[in-house]
Amino acid sequence: MGQNETDVAMMVGAYPICGDCGSRDVVRDAWAEWNFAVGDWQLKTTFDQFTCDGCGENITLIWRLDEAFRTQRIARLNDALRRGEGEAVTVVITSGVQAIGREFLHEVNHAVATFEDFSEGNDPHKEHDFGAVDVQGEKLFWKVDYFDPSLSRHSCDAADPTKTHRVLTIMLASEY
Repeated sequence: MGQNETDVAMMVGAYPICGDCGSRDVVRDAWAEWNFAVGDWQLKTTFDQFTCDGCGENITLIWRLDEAFRTQRIARLNDALRRGEGEAVTVVITSGVQAIGREFLHEVNHAVATFEDFSEGNDPHKEHDFGAVDVQGEKLFWKVDYFDPSLSRHSCDAADPTKTHRVLTIMLASEY
C-alpha cells in the first residue's frame, strides 16, 4: 500500500479490521457520560483496547481502504466540479480557448459539464478526471488535478474535499 497505518486510518474510506481473523466486527472500549442538555449519553473518551466480536479476542487493528468507495467518491466530486458545483475548486481555461470568443466558451462549458462518454480508454482509473470534446470543429481536452488546500503540492487524499482543491483545466488539443 505504501502508506503507514496512521496515514491510512485518516483517509476517506478507511475501516478497521481484526488483525487475527480479518472481521470488520471490531469494538473499542470507551466511557460515556450523561448530557443533561441533550438528555442522552455522549461519548466522553475512548481507550486503546479493541475487541473483535467475530473471534472474541482482544486485538490489534489493521486498517484497510475501500478503494471502490474512494474511486466512486472521487468521480462524483469531479463530476460536480465539471457542473460548476463544489467548494475549493478552480476552473482554468487556456488563452487559446478564451481567444475564440464568449459564445464558444459557453458551448465548451456546456460540453464539459454534460460529458458522460467515459470508457476504459479515456478513464482507466474510473475517476472521471479527463475527457475530450468537440465544439465548433475544435477538439478540446479537459482534466482535473488534485492539490492541497494551499495549492502548493499534490493532495494527500483526493477523496476528501477538505484536503483537496480541485483544478479543472480546459484547453484546445493543439495547446497540449
